[in-house]
Amino acid sequence: MTQFHSSPDWHTPDPSTQPEFYADVPLKRLLAWVIDSIIILLLSLLAVVLTAFIGALFFPLLMLIVSFAYRIVTLSRGSATWGMRVMAIEFRTWRGERLDRSTAALHTLGYSFSLALVMPQVISVILMLTGPRAQGLTDHVLGTVAINRQASH
Repeated sequence: MTQFHSSPDWHTPDPSTQPEFYADVPLKRLLAWVIDSIIILLLSLLAVVLTAFIGALFFPLLMLIVSFAYRIVTLSRGSATWGMRVMAIEFRTWRGERLDRSTAALHTLGYSFSLALVMPQVISVILMLTGPRAQGLTDHVLGTVAINRQASH
């Protein structure tokens, strides 16, 4: 198993000595987001059918609820959404631990906030593309990081 070499503050791989943990992470996060969006759409459409099409009357709200629940459940059960698992990335806390339910909920809340407003989303993308750990705005606030899963095994 690969040992994490970290700075005094971080217990995750150091991007300067172990760049393989961060290679292509922004692109993989984008592709994972596309996969997750498709899954959320399909789950939301299923919910519409299961509610005898009443869910169609408030479909945007239904999608928001399904998305929020999907992200919290998948992040807290494996530190990655299904899309992230397909792309072989996962979140870790600054301590190098997988996300627990509280951190998954806070990350989902921050993600939802960033999507609701343009500027936090733009800042998040810029941070992911320019930072050594490819962290978004919510990652910076919570001290989380997305890393390549294959590199950690």
